[in-house]
Amino acid sequence: MKEFLISQSAEQLTQWCENEGFPKFRARQLLQWIREKLLIEPEKMLNLPETLRQKVKEHFFAPSMSVAEVASSADGVSKLLLELHDGEHIEMAIIPAGDGRVTFCLSTQVGCPVGCRFCASGKNGLKRNLLTGEILEEFLLGCQYLGKRCDNIVFMGIGEGLLNCNELFPALEMLTAPEGFALAPRRITVSTSGYVPGMLKFAGLQKEYNLAVSLHAPDEETRSKIIPDTLRFPIQEILSAVDNYREKAGRMVTLEYTLLAGINDSDAQAEALGRLAYAHHAKVNLIPYNSTGTTFRRPSRERIESFERAARATGAVVTRRIERGSGKNAACGQLRIKAEEKLS
Repeated sequence: MKEFLISQSAEQLTQWCENEGFPKFRARQLLQWIREKLLIEPEKMLNLPETLRQKVKEHFFAPSMSVAEVASSADGVSKLLLELHDGEHIEMAIIPAGDGRVTFCLSTQVGCPVGCRFCASGKNGLKRNLLTGEILEEFLLGCQYLGKRCDNIVFMGIGEGLLNCNELFPALEMLTAPEGFALAPRRITVSTSGYVPGMLKFAGLQKEYNLAVSLHAPDEETRSKIIPDTLRFPIQEILSAVDNYREKAGRMVTLEYTLLAGINDSDAQAEALGRLAYAHHAKVNLIPYNSTGTTFRRPSRERIESFERAARATGAVVTRRIERGSGKNAACGQLRIKAEEKLS
């Protein structure tokens, strides 16, 4: 398989140019196009000779994916369905804030093996991991669509990112390296369903990335109704890994909590959640459920507000996710599912 142009280091591109008979400075020009001008298509690199542009196209994926569909909502959120080189699909979202900042929500896998019962992303299981170059190309395609760089990145799209550490971690390094795309680590959040081995590896990087853990329940019995057994770790092991991350990365971890009517939305569960968050110096982010066609339901506005009050009363830091991109394709994975249904 071809290599990905976007994931090549300066040293790798310099060596490649020399091997192909081009002067070293051409590697610097290539990198300027990619990392400063946010372009990866050789045909648009007009200060390069035609022979070099053709060689780049032959040797590298440049790019390896394309935008197959865009779904936009009235509040400015855009979801991009991306078609990969092998015909598979993933999604990313471009989420503007009121202050002009923009967040990219990126995927890390094609499908998801965790299979959270309310989530569309894992409906058809895991197809494969995304490669480092594909993760970086998501970012680049988002920049091209937006017309500029984003301010923040959250890896909360399709997939369990910490099951794909070998490809995700080099992508994080390229995104944050001064000679790469130079984003601040604090501007990047990686989400996990609570995959403890991956959390420990992530802590071992000792970088100031943010970590978000999809807890969804304060007790094992409730959590078992939401997350299947295969990749579900005990809550105490997850919270121990949260403590480890805070100590090594120096960042407060966020406990993500999707509110499901009659399942995990009682005031008693709110108090239990708040106590866990307070004890482990974590903050809580409440996410009212966005229907994906499952049997789960969204709690009433009154129940959501009562839960939030009860959690806050414990002394925990509690926020509620601002709901953006509402609509029939709002939930993560739904565009991809529709694309798969068309192909089947």
